[in-house]
Amino acid sequence: MTAYTINIKKLNEHAIIPTYGSEYAAGADLYACIDDTVTFHPGQTILIPTGIAMEIPAGYAGLIYARSGLASKKGLAPANKVGVIDADYRGEIMVALHNHGTSPVSIEPGERIAQLVITPYITGIFNEVNELSDTIRGTGGFGSTGSK
Repeated sequence: MTAYTINIKKLNEHAIIPTYGSEYAAGADLYACIDDTVTFHPGQTILIPTGIAMEIPAGYAGLIYARSGLASKKGLAPANKVGVIDADYRGEIMVALHNHGTSPVSIEPGERIAQLVITPYITGIFNEVNELSDTIRGTGGFGSTGSK
């Protein structure tokens, strides 16, 4: 397992630095940096601050995913499904949480609201061609590799 130092700046004195829940956790928990309880009505999306900014290394991206417990127990998950933090972004990390449920739910100050996975990526050099190589799957789309 490789570990990198990620520089974090607290933008709010009450901000909580991301933490890993276990030794082999891929995602670090992000915390709500809010002064009061926030209630989400069904279908509502609210942008929740974390109170932190960070320096993600070049060649990496920070991906913000739902916390499984928050999503399954409260119906709250990132509105954009997966947020992307680019290595050159230095602003506050925000999480757009959406209530997918049928009842109002709340989050409290300091509550874990999402998880951050820092991962390498490849920058594509897009090359236009007239033909692509053949594969067994070919142009089979959604569901084309399902069981029969």
